Amino acid sequence: MKAYERLINYVQIHTTSDPDAETVPSTSRQFDLAKVLADEMTALGISDVRVDEKCYVYGTIPATAGCEDAPALGFLAHLDTAPDFSGEHVHPQIHKNYDGKDLPLGTSGLVLSPSKFPHLADLAGQTLITTDGTTLLGADDKAGIAAIMTAAEELLGNQAPHGKICLCFSPDEEIGGGAEDLDIPAFGAAYAYTVDGGAANEIEYENFNAAEAVFTIKGFAIHPGDAKDKMINAALLACRINAMLPEAETPRDTEGYEGFFHLTDMEGDVSGATLSYIVRDHSAENFEARLATLRHIEKIMNERWGEGTVTLTITMQYRNMKEKILPCMHLVDNAKAAIRELGMEPVTSPVRGGTDGAQLSYRGLPCPNLGTGGYAFHGPYEHITAEAMEQVVQVILGIIRKYAEQPDVN
Repeated sequence: MKAYERLINYVQIHTTSDPDAETVPSTSRQFDLAKVLADEMTALGISDVRVDEKCYVYGTIPATAGCEDAPALGFLAHLDTAPDFSGEHVHPQIHKNYDGKDLPLGTSGLVLSPSKFPHLADLAGQTLITTDGTTLLGADDKAGIAAIMTAAEELLGNQAPHGKICLCFSPDEEIGGGAEDLDIPAFGAAYAYTVDGGAANEIEYENFNAAEAVFTIKGFAIHPGDAKDKMINAALLACRINAMLPEAETPRDTEGYEGFFHLTDMEGDVSGATLSYIVRDHSAENFEARLATLRHIEKIMNERWGEGTVTLTITMQYRNMKEKILPCMHLVDNAKAAIRELGMEPVTSPVRGGTDGAQLSYRGLPCPNLGTGGYAFHGPYEHITAEAMEQVVQVILGIIRKYAEQPDVN
């Protein structure tokens, strides 16, 4: 089966995660895809297939004779889709021989256009897969799952020399929990790759340092007629707090290695208010400076309005994996070599977000990120080509071949 055919099947299974849930997985519907994958893996002849109680799907392809000493290599992708946009009742649209021009998305009124996505012109002649404009597609990360499964099928079919291959499909990556409960010893890999990026020629090993920051503001509500020198309007203080942050350091105004403060949610009235931010920076030093800025705002607000008026809560989320990958640059070098063998030029760019690989790298499993071939994730303009998905399959197989040819990577 082709990778894109698998993708079409997988995206029709609703697996959106829930950031407000306190269970793992955050939504039981992720088990629906997990069970489909487990059955498919077993049918392909993958060994030790299991789905644990937290919805992690594991499987192993044993090393071929003579490659037992090659490092055990893992490939991972996530089951869930982002809660940013509907992932239910997905109706993928297949456009063969796409002409590279404006493309209406079903009857939604939305148009996928090169004016917004210039790379579309380069996809002319390919088989483009899109949404119908009413949901996201779910290529993030069901395209990653499809590529891994297709590579596994090809590997088992041709029995090319390879070391032990470890597979895992995990829940809740989109809400930051995908790597937390992964059983690394049971997974069995010495090194791994997530398949969760964009273009097929990408290899990523740098990501943001990240935290969530929440300001809780306690106001003092009183009748406006008696408010002189008494009222503390929490909603107005929230406005002042946001105005203290650098105006040009938002996601809209930054790119590449530039960090930001991103206001994700605000609510409140005179008596109480909250501001929720995500804070991101590739530089550990700059990241700590951003957190210091937030703490300073808390301090000066309380000095002005009274201790306890403003409370800042910072929750660390993930760290830049670069320092954990640098001692294992063979992971990046082998991926680049596999990409070049397919006639593509590898691209390394910083991830302006996080991946399961960042958490896994800090848990002791070095894990850079490969592309899926997809674009415009988390919304109705999400799209991918069948041809790019096949390239990702071949990148995975190329990496496996590299490690079989050079088992001693230390």
